[in-house]
Amino acid sequence: MTSPDMPSTFATVPTSHANRYLQQLCKHWTHKLEVSFTPERGVVGFPGGTVATLEAGPEGLAVRIEAPDVEMLEEMKGVVARHLDRFAFREAPLRFDWQPA
Repeated sequence: MTSPDMPSTFATVPTSHANRYLQQLCKHWTHKLEVSFTPERGVVGFPGGTVATLEAGPEGLAVRIEAPDVEMLEEMKGVVARHLDRFAFREAPLRFDWQPA
């Protein structure tokens, strides 16, 4: 669920393990957050209305984050990157080329 009024960002993270990282991250967050996922797509709802959408593809892991304001968006970019780097420790740090969505 996207809103044109919410700031958002997008990055495709190059990795050949996109499915694995997507599932690990989503499983990790199911304990505290609202999460739905398949091996190819995950949606994570954070408190305050922030949403992260992840899609695994052949080129890597596509990550989109929407947040209520720019400050929260910047904070969540770091949260998502740090968590993914934890699961991708063999190839960390992953390269995030954040772009406005």
